[in-house]
Amino acid sequence: MAFSSLGAFFAMGGHGPYVWAAWGVTALLMAACVIHARIERRQLARVLTRRARRGGTSQPHQASHADDP
Repeated sequence: MAFSSLGAFFAMGGHGPYVWAAWGVTALLMAACVIHARIERRQLARVLTRRARRGGTSQPHQASHADDP
């Protein structure tokens, strides 16, 4: 083991606050990404359910260009 005790592990030779803050920020951002993705997925499911109930099978609008045949 690289550290003599659990306290020394958490202190990380005096760099503990920086190391653990970096781990904390990373974990927080990763959790926020997961939560955001779940919220967006629920919103998309609601929109698609509403469209299916309305019979809305409309295609997305595609812009036509002058050089299209």
